[in-house]
Amino acid sequence: MTAPASAPRFGPEEFRQRAAMIEAEIGQVIVGQRDLIRQTVIVLLAGGNALLEGVPGLAKTTLVRTLSDVIDCSFNRIQFTPDLMPADIVGTTLINEDESGHKSFRFEPGPIFANLVLADEINRATPKTQSALLEAMQEHTVTVAKTIHRLADPFFVLATQNPLEMEGTYPLPEAQLDRFFFKILVPFPTTAELVEIANRTTSDRAPQTRKIANGPLILAMQRLARSVPIASHVLGYAARLISATHPEDKDAPAATRQFVRYGASPRGMQALILAGKIMALLDGRFNVAFADLKLAALPALRHRLILNFEAQAEGVAPDDVIRQIVEAVKTE
Repeated sequence: MTAPASAPRFGPEEFRQRAAMIEAEIGQVIVGQRDLIRQTVIVLLAGGNALLEGVPGLAKTTLVRTLSDVIDCSFNRIQFTPDLMPADIVGTTLINEDESGHKSFRFEPGPIFANLVLADEINRATPKTQSALLEAMQEHTVTVAKTIHRLADPFFVLATQNPLEMEGTYPLPEAQLDRFFFKILVPFPTTAELVEIANRTTSDRAPQTRKIANGPLILAMQRLARSVPIASHVLGYAARLISATHPEDKDAPAATRQFVRYGASPRGMQALILAGKIMALLDGRFNVAFADLKLAALPALRHRLILNFEAQAEGVAPDDVIRQIVEAVKTE
């Protein structure tokens, strides 16, 4: 079905149904990976940005292409390479000369000017180029030659990266990592999923997707998500989770004190709460539960924890620490 030109007013049940339809259409192309699809849709409905990490060939690029088709929004892909420059992303100012010889400046937009932007293999570009996305991801604007240019809404950056131990990659700056709503780990398919992938990709019948939503509808869903109430004791639990990621906090568990150098920022709490609101709606509820925050903790916080040398030496991952924090922090 094709979404109407203007977004209708709808409630929690319509939100849940429409989100389920978006997930189902993506599932027509992406085999398995239900958590990947669900978490990507949550980021979209939160108005955030997603960082996908996984080895090549796991359909990360296909996912965002399919998503742009399903929600009927403009899409651009940026292939990050070591020689990519910031102007190649945000655009540049050109000098125009008319027939009379009069010269004027004209801004030529870069590929960042789209609703959905795929930053493919973002960690193959230098930190200078990676930082070109900072303003766009946070403020949804681009500043070129002292002029601020507004990006289209909805705006969604989905960046992919290969694991950092692979050759020819650069770690993302902490300030940029913090601007990603979720960091989503893409697992390798199961044997049964590999068989289904082969069946779909080696036959002469390509999966066809329908357009389930459009830009105005996505914006309306984002507004509804933010209107979901959260009780004060649940909000307090989210705050305690964030505080427990800081080793200097008096209530920090042993894992935090031993392995964490810096904990999550206030953006981490914002992501935790907003993801919890969307998870509640997807579950047919109009209130946030403790379980929603626990479920959102890994993708919302794993890239916001900076581990110390001891953690790296012992092979401790951020997910290991977060699981112990969630277990240690009481809901009451």
